[in-house]
Amino acid sequence: MNKPVTMYASAWCGYCHRARVLLQAKGVELEEFTIDGNPELRNEMIDRTGRHTVPQIFIGKLHIGGSDELVELERMGKLDALLAADTTAA
Repeated sequence: MNKPVTMYASAWCGYCHRARVLLQAKGVELEEFTIDGNPELRNEMIDRTGRHTVPQIFIGKLHIGGSDELVELERMGKLDALLAADTTAA
């Protein structure tokens, strides 16, 4: 069973779309928080990540970063292992 994946995103963001497509191709059920017009969610994202840009992606409790980091994990062959890891860890 895959770890839960959450992503702070924007409806118009190309990087969000790229991350969404990759995760969907992996069969990941994605919980997405759209920050457009929602300053509370945007502030929550910044508090959790220290970053102001979208997407911001979490696999379980682990913040992996944005789309570039997600694609790099896939390129290095590490994404599947992170997705399949014990859901109670990180």
